[in-house]
Amino acid sequence: MIIYDKKLKEGLTEFGIEIPIHHSRAARAFEKLKGHKILGPKIDQWLISSINETITRKDLLRVHSDEYVTRLYSNKLEDEIIRTFELIDEKGRYYRYNPDNATHPLTQLFDRLLLKAAGTVQCCRLALEKEFCFAFGGGMHHAKRDYGAGFCMLNDIVVALRKLQAENLIRTALVIDLDAHKGDGTAVLTREDSSITTLSIHMARGWPLDGEACDRQGRLNPAFVPSDIDIPVAAGEEHLYVTKLQDGLEKLAGIGPPDLAIVLAGSDPYEKDELPSTGELKLSLKQLKERDLLVYHYLKDQRIPRAYVAAGGYGEHSWEVDWQFIEWALLDNI
Repeated sequence: MIIYDKKLKEGLTEFGIEIPIHHSRAARAFEKLKGHKILGPKIDQWLISSINETITRKDLLRVHSDEYVTRLYSNKLEDEIIRTFELIDEKGRYYRYNPDNATHPLTQLFDRLLLKAAGTVQCCRLALEKEFCFAFGGGMHHAKRDYGAGFCMLNDIVVALRKLQAENLIRTALVIDLDAHKGDGTAVLTREDSSITTLSIHMARGWPLDGEACDRQGRLNPAFVPSDIDIPVAAGEEHLYVTKLQDGLEKLAGIGPPDLAIVLAGSDPYEKDELPSTGELKLSLKQLKERDLLVYHYLKDQRIPRAYVAAGGYGEHSWEVDWQFIEWALLDNI
């Protein structure tokens, strides 16, 4: 199954934000699927065209602090969006942001992010029922308990898992993060919880790992809080990427199969990605397909329900990564 709700626009230009996140990533992949000679005629078997879940303040409060959630539902919301999406530089000037070009108020972006988080919850439910689901959206893995970061205001991954745990639908979960950037927010939010295991394969250098590991008082920078399994990949090590990922997956063997796995299927390690901060990792389409099939088979062989969310992907070519995997996965599931 895939979730593609046309109401969930990924692009940010209508808010005046110039970060290269484009709705074409989902739209172009979906159009290719709809026109597929095998999948197209069977669209009713694999498409969920609307997100019908709702994210409440109670859902957010299982993960984020009361102070932060209160700010999101107050007149402080615009300030939080500006900070999270890094729209003002250190000199107080607009950065990748031109409010004169906006056709929607900046605060409406929060409604879209809530819908994206709702899609992640729905994707998890469908994975539990159908074994596999991919949601166009989700994967906001940098959000911490008290603040957003890295274009991520809400950690939809942990919000979804906490909601399903509260409903007694799952007890344990695995998060496999394939985004180019370290899944630091997810690691921070789950570090003392043995019910959620995290694996992150990411650039060894660059954001969010471009600061000091500890401050002057010796306190650990949240970006450096370890996942259960971290797999840093240095620039020039792309040929080792799949081998490193396989080694990391093998380390999970002693943990036992969880009730659900969420996979952040980031397309931003792609060599054609347009976000400057992904430049330390440049994988080919072939390498990305090897990555995705390795994870898919690992989970399927253990009969672990698989919920995929799109996560990071920037520019005009990111849809190519999603398309090649989803085509293969849907053919394997119909």
